Amino acid sequence: MCELHRLGLLGGMTWQSTASYYRLLNEAVHDRVGGSASAPVTIHSVDFGDFEPRQRAGDWAGQGRILAEAAAALQAGGAETIALATNTLHLVADQIRAAITVPFVDLVDVVAEAVAEYATVGLLATNYTMTSDMYPKRMADFGTQVIVPEAAEREIVHNVIYDELQVGVISERSREAYRAIMAGLVARGAEAIVLACTEIGLLVDDSDASVPVYDTTALHCAVLTDYMIPGALA
Repeated sequence: MCELHRLGLLGGMTWQSTASYYRLLNEAVHDRVGGSASAPVTIHSVDFGDFEPRQRAGDWAGQGRILAEAAAALQAGGAETIALATNTLHLVADQIRAAITVPFVDLVDVVAEAVAEYATVGLLATNYTMTSDMYPKRMADFGTQVIVPEAAEREIVHNVIYDELQVGVISERSREAYRAIMAGLVARGAEAIVLACTEIGLLVDDSDASVPVYDTTALHCAVLTDYMIPGALA
């Protein structure tokens, strides 16, 4: 069997979604390689208890500095590719890229390409992501428009992520709220829904909307698997 390439994963934002990454990566490698194969992943898991107050304070440069140092350490430890297991912190992706010489597999690029067939997509994410130009700017390159919930609904989506999903709480009441918000995006013209927070897939999936639902965690892991398997990108 060929030797797999090592992936360096920046995680802990939150550990719930990092656990999903680890599971999906191992399942994908096993499915594609067979035998006893599992994913060669080195995880640098940060303390989200340090990151969350920095986000509230607007200290994005500080978060970027921590992640850049962690990415450099992963590369020094043998990682041949680096990925960030969160959507929101892709706001500091440039700081991470600047600290490494191995490929950085940008989640936003992966998602933008995956939904390029749609004229309009609805986006659910943290408020930091939903109010930034990160996804709209990248998706515009493919001719895709992004719409997000109204302010009050954005607050609901954001609070469920931070108050429930990041600590493993799965609430049927929150699921119903998300379903209603997704239905509202569809009524406004969304042809697909993007779950642009790596925890949201713990709560809702394709069965919760009348249009296709894209889980960014699953999309990212599928591409990262290609980077681990020699020749997959040829």
